[in-house]
Amino acid sequence: MVNANGAPNGKCLIRARNLDKSYQRGGEQLHVLQGLSLDVDRGGFLAFMGPSGSGKTTLLNLLGGLDVPTSGSISVAGDEITAMGRSQLTAWRARHVGFVFQMYNLIPVLTAYQNVELPLLLTSLGRSGRREHVETALELVGLPDRMNHYPRQLSGGQEQRVAIARAIVADPTLLLCDEPTGDLDRRSADEVMQLLGRLVDEHGKTILMVTHDPRAAERARTTLHLEKGTLVEAGRRAA
Repeated sequence: MVNANGAPNGKCLIRARNLDKSYQRGGEQLHVLQGLSLDVDRGGFLAFMGPSGSGKTTLLNLLGGLDVPTSGSISVAGDEITAMGRSQLTAWRARHVGFVFQMYNLIPVLTAYQNVELPLLLTSLGRSGRREHVETALELVGLPDRMNHYPRQLSGGQEQRVAIARAIVADPTLLLCDEPTGDLDRRSADEVMQLLGRLVDEHGKTILMVTHDPRAAERARTTLHLEKGTLVEAGRRAA
């Protein structure tokens, strides 16, 4: 079992035990994760690294409730998500998880403001409450002057920052980032990683990130390496 407590003296937020994940491919059983256990504290910033096919994205999807393990258990902030049904899990994700993807996944016919507002349309907030949340999120990512721009009018780095604003607008418990710098030039990638670091250091967010980029991983407090579905190494820097 790996203790990946990136925030000293923090309270455990995620507790994963004996995770197995396998798929049936024809007549072959493909084992993606094998007996993986992990603890993550609130305020942690973890980077998962490893070769393609090592199970990084699968692990991220399990911890975020996008997929379920073949066996094992996951609890987040005291909620055992592996015991939830599909509708419960959907509601839990909406309340607790923000997602950031490599390709941004912005809707091209909506402005930056409208893209960031989308998660709030599922809440009980009124229009003025939604506006306050959206403007705060765009301010945090440094794009208050781009709220009426469409994705095609933004650079790649700006699009990813809008995607981060969308991920944090509902104040989720944790932020899951799958290759957040994978489609960016070096300068934009550094800006995005500085932003993620500030969300942890100044706003107490918990971030789990999959990356192949060593420079991105250096920004995390803890780096976990996966190989063939198991954690083989962990490195930690001072907070």
